Amino acid sequence: MKILKCGDGRELITGDPKLVNIFRKIEKIIGPNELCAIIEGETGTGKENVARAIHHHSGRRGKPFVAVNCAAIEENLANSELFGHQRGAFTGADKDRKGIFEQAEGGTLFLDEIASLSLENQARLLRVLQEREITRLGSVSGPIQVNVRVVVACGDSLM
Repeated sequence: MKILKCGDGRELITGDPKLVNIFRKIEKIIGPNELCAIIEGETGTGKENVARAIHHHSGRRGKPFVAVNCAAIEENLANSELFGHQRGAFTGADKDRKGIFEQAEGGTLFLDEIASLSLENQARLLRVLQEREITRLGSVSGPIQVNVRVVVACGDSLM
């Protein structure tokens, strides 16, 4: 029997040798490593708990863990949700708003159902991962540096 701590009192428990091996990799390799990660699995298999365990076993443990279901983000609001916006950027933007990348600063951002985002927004995410900076919608002050570990999840396969 193997127990994997996920933080906030959550635990994953298994006796399955394959899962025991995965749990050990999360604790020893994936968690402490700063690289981004992709988790694949069917709905209800605990992908978010695995992402929480990765965060819990990392040096980012004391920083925010922000989980977002990308399928629930309206396409026309995706830019604002992900990267934030400046006051006046669009009708109804009456104040500056931090996006989820800024909310997760220093910690881990878990993007579930990543494949549900448009290809355009996936390309924007790739740019953020490469450059480690975001630009709020309507910003005239330029990019904002972000220090976020990104863990994404999708169904059985990205294809």
